[in-house]
Amino acid sequence: MTSSQRLRAKARMELLDRLHRRYSQGKMLASIRLSMQRFGWRLRVAGPAMLKRSIDIAVSLAMLTLLLPLFACVALAVKWTDGGPVLFWQRRVGRWGSEFWFPKFRSMVINAEQLKDQLLKQNDHKDGVTFKMKRDPRVTWIGRIIRKLSIDELPQLWCVLKGDMTLVGPRPPVPREVAKYTLADRRRLDVTPGLTCIWQVSGRGNIPFPRQVELDVEYIEGRCTWLDIKLMLHTIPAVLTGKGAF
Repeated sequence: MTSSQRLRAKARMELLDRLHRRYSQGKMLASIRLSMQRFGWRLRVAGPAMLKRSIDIAVSLAMLTLLLPLFACVALAVKWTDGGPVLFWQRRVGRWGSEFWFPKFRSMVINAEQLKDQLLKQNDHKDGVTFKMKRDPRVTWIGRIIRKLSIDELPQLWCVLKGDMTLVGPRPPVPREVAKYTLADRRRLDVTPGLTCIWQVSGRGNIPFPRQVELDVEYIEGRCTWLDIKLMLHTIPAVLTGKGAF
């Protein structure tokens, strides 16, 4: 191979090297851009859910820790009233129909569930899906106090910590209520149930079931971190006034 041929071969190799570096770099940059776009998309989709879950864990863990003295006092009062169990455990329906165990400080007599069927005709919610009775004879003296201030609901912070519930979302129904749901009512089950919700801070038990569904759907369609914070802040005065709690 002559010197001129060697020079031309060397020039071709250098050209090929430059082409390889240029197009390899382009592919790399394109790949990086695509990866960043995918990450941005995932962040937009999963980011709010991750933030909501982070807030759930932080707030529920802090409240469970801070409220331990109150829990101890309530537990002693419930036990002293009739010697029965401190907590009342009930099956509730969560997201997409999954069921989970739901605890409350027991505010009623031990055989309250058996007595319920005898009181159905006195249901203040005439729609018949949910049962609410303003002067429910099954409620104990300590039960009236803790229900008025929603203290009986605080053990559900454990469900929030576990992930069965969230701080803000539609309240979890019992299976016998879900059995009466229309297809439109089942929209409430599209999200994780919550400790508080729009109708909980707007009148609680005074709001009829159809209106509860409307408010829950309104929340589902417009939910965001700011709305959750707003509802949590509104929960405080709603609890203190006890409006609609019975």
